[in-house]
Amino acid sequence: MSRSDLARMIAEARRLVVFTGAGASTESGIPDFRSPGGVWSRMKPIYFQDFVADPARRREAWERAFTGRAGWTGRAPNAGHFAVARLVADGKCAAVITQNVDNLHQDSGVPAEKVIELHGNASYAACLDCGERHELAELKEGFLKAGEIPYCRACGGLVKTATISFGQPMPAGPMARAEAETLACDLFLVLGSSLVVYPAAGFPLLAKRNGARLAIVNREPTDLDRFADLVLHDEIGPVMSGVVPAN
Repeated sequence: MSRSDLARMIAEARRLVVFTGAGASTESGIPDFRSPGGVWSRMKPIYFQDFVADPARRREAWERAFTGRAGWTGRAPNAGHFAVARLVADGKCAAVITQNVDNLHQDSGVPAEKVIELHGNASYAACLDCGERHELAELKEGFLKAGEIPYCRACGGLVKTATISFGQPMPAGPMARAEAETLACDLFLVLGSSLVVYPAAGFPLLAKRNGARLAIVNREPTDLDRFADLVLHDEIGPVMSGVVPAN
């Protein structure tokens, strides 16, 4: 299969859903999680239960967030993000389901309401008790200058970056929205996901079993390649720029 086959599948689709993983953002300089040199080879994840129970682990988590050690934020969208944004703007793509926490789909021009974040967002924080949103810039000075661990200004509860940590329940609302969009699409396009993290990785097969076509673009083979109608082992940016040219 070729890029022209992918272009044809996109042209023929009436309702497309894009599903993105870490590989969609590596071209922006954001490391993935599991490969050599990835995030978890450089630092161990902090589990949700440890964040809640242990002030020292909370302090470590905030140190990572405010110093950018994990490298999840502060980068610019790449050609792949902009190509997806064009699909959304053209009305071809109904939703972008993402495993990423970097906010780059929104930064590329995709309306926030079109982005379904399965693993949350690292660009802001939220109270674990009342859900109050807190901007990182508002919390950073107190932490770096005075060592103050953030607490909620509204209720005094624990504040955490708005990502879904290991051991933290998957967000019910985004999961339900992702399932609905998956069942409504006729083309499910995977960009840069190894498709090994469940339950998120179950959506491509759900789409396929519901009658949608499945296309996967990823540098490395995935366990779901054998179920796909099209597989391209290639870089996301060049592929998507070729099949969704700028106007």
